Amino acid sequence: MAINPASRKQQAASRNSEPASCLLPPAHYSRGFALLISVIFMSVMLSFGLALGSLGYKQQVLASSAVESQYAFYAADAALECALYADQRDNLFEYSSHSAEIPPSSFLCDGVPSTQVVGSYSFTGSQLTVKYRVALDRDAQHPGGTHCADVTVYKPAPGTGLTYLFSQGYDVPCTTVASPNGARFVARGLKAHY
Repeated sequence: MAINPASRKQQAASRNSEPASCLLPPAHYSRGFALLISVIFMSVMLSFGLALGSLGYKQQVLASSAVESQYAFYAADAALECALYADQRDNLFEYSSHSAEIPPSSFLCDGVPSTQVVGSYSFTGSQLTVKYRVALDRDAQHPGGTHCADVTVYKPAPGTGLTYLFSQGYDVPCTTVASPNGARFVARGLKAHY
């Protein structure tokens, strides 16, 4: 079988005669390709920027709440120490010296007397229970204090159990705790028993 050299030349010529653009899409199909790539790139960069912004905002909120949490913890600790001192040094919550009509008097904390929360006093045959509100960090600009704490004392009858003190501190003044009106604040608690 002989190969015709003329047919080979025709095949080579027909391959070479095809335009080079047949391998690429026509020019009108590639219009806007750079625009599409830039829109995709900008979308990715925008979502990346929004994610970083959201992360930064959340970190700022967490850092702020950590500081407020510390204030609440220190308020609870200060009030608990004042109540411990009033009980152990001044014998203020001695069960036998009180009755249903005679509640314990207030104790000093941060140089200011605490106030008994209305309706919190109870005296039974086995336990005295009273709750105090303490205003902390008073100064000329903040006569009501900048922080607040609630201390609850559970004093048993002699020989019947342990004394329990619960202190809950807040990062806001006592006026805000008494009437929050939608205010947000942090509360932290401590307890002691002996």
